[in-house]
Amino acid sequence: MKVLYLLLLSLYLLFSLIAPGAGLTALFHRYPEYECVRKGGTCNFSPCPRFTRIDGACYQGRAKCCV
Repeated sequence: MKVLYLLLLSLYLLFSLIAPGAGLTALFHRYPEYECVRKGGTCNFSPCPRFTRIDGACYQGRAKCCV
């Protein structure tokens, strides 16, 4: 019974930290750097290499996602 209460308490604390209205999407947020690498690109502070194109931004807009 104590284990059940500990589990419920941990779930309550987890969901109480999420801002109201954010829902479960806040738990699965992906950073732009992850999305860039997932598309097969790299985050570069310098200009993109030849034969690649800019497809978004990384590091809060300071770098470019080159795919």
